[in-house]
Amino acid sequence: MSRRWVVTFALFGAFATFSVPGRVAAQVGFGFNRAVGGISINSDGLITNATTDTLGKLRAERDRLMQKVPTDLHGAAALRKVSLRGLEEAIEESIRAGKPLSDEVVLLAGLQDIRYVFVYPEQKDIVLVGYGEGWQLDRNGNFIGVTTGKPVLLLDDLLVALRTAATTAQGGISCSIDPTKEGLDRLRAHVARLSTVGNRGSTATGIEKALGRQTVTFTGVPATSHFASVLVAADYRMKRMAMKFERAPVSGMPSFLDMFKSTELGMSNIMQRWWLEPKYEAVLRSPDGLAWEFSGGSVKCMTEEDFNAANGQREHSGHANEVAQRWADNMTSHYDDLAVAAPVFGDLRNCMQLALVGALVAHERLIDKAGCNLPALTQAETLKTLTLAAPTQVDSKVSMVKQGTNYVISASGGVMIYSGNLVAKARESAAPAEARGKAANSGKGWHWN
Repeated sequence: MSRRWVVTFALFGAFATFSVPGRVAAQVGFGFNRAVGGISINSDGLITNATTDTLGKLRAERDRLMQKVPTDLHGAAALRKVSLRGLEEAIEESIRAGKPLSDEVVLLAGLQDIRYVFVYPEQKDIVLVGYGEGWQLDRNGNFIGVTTGKPVLLLDDLLVALRTAATTAQGGISCSIDPTKEGLDRLRAHVARLSTVGNRGSTATGIEKALGRQTVTFTGVPATSHFASVLVAADYRMKRMAMKFERAPVSGMPSFLDMFKSTELGMSNIMQRWWLEPKYEAVLRSPDGLAWEFSGGSVKCMTEEDFNAANGQREHSGHANEVAQRWADNMTSHYDDLAVAAPVFGDLRNCMQLALVGALVAHERLIDKAGCNLPALTQAETLKTLTLAAPTQVDSKVSMVKQGTNYVISASGGVMIYSGNLVAKARESAAPAEARGKAANSGKGWHWN
């Protein structure tokens, strides 16, 4: 009797470079663009693992350049208030003086979360409010909170979110890593010729060669932006954990392969698809539209089965495999812990929050409501964002476990952010207005005001 194996094809995204606080006034630069999070991108856009030496140099360089955290920002503030008008003025002052942006500007005063967005027409200001504290570097050079370990929000990602919001109202922001049609055709022909599995290594190599390189695509944000790199990096890490290429950094998260092995379920010609989306308990707005609250912000993992149709095209089935759904739900329930243990997941949540802020500012015309002018934040001509190597392709990787006569293929996925939908579905509530009034009457927690 012939043997078959469960074979998984993981789609790997990129964790591109993020620089340390910049030394060029008119660009959000960090001066030392190396791989972060274990991934490098070469000149051809190919994603590979970064070396330990590269990561060590990255942290050392950032540590050398990092400024001392200002005393008023070191302590924790449950509701740190970051004034966009004040942030704009701080950026313009640096540009006029020909000085680099300070760390507190580049790292948004240590803000780690956005719970409220308040508009104050009398002050001509828009204010972001959420938890903030001082920052430090982790062992891989990520900027994280001194007590929470969560990544801080970044000015560069805010700029991308504000500048792309008007054009992403319909299509949203997304990244995806997908095999090519030619690769799937070769894969189908190759698998049809496999009657038995011989040497495990040579079998995996043959399948990887047949599928070939997969492509990375983005919508809504520039592929060369740090924002885009975060999207694909999170997808990369998710796929590696699901397909058992690396162990989840938190307990209680077995791989999809381990969960699948423990069942008697059969799968044939099925490709698992996972993706990440924003998750909010509620988005609330005041009756006058001057106060907004984002309640219970996190990230959820979604899944669906794809299949190869007779014409060779990949199609969505509209439903999820039972084990894949359990794995997705388990990742969702562990996401807050993942955001600390693997900072890229915290970075992704931050980007999703900033995308919601961008959608809110654009769709509700908050700049007009506030009567303010924010050219440095909204116009690329005034302040340039980081330009990184664009991730465009990744080699297919195969993981194999014995399971009856079937193959399991992880063929696509990514990140999808439809912030405009969240704004459109906001519920009216008096609570945000009450919080806005209390914030205005409190002198604590303001920054750049």
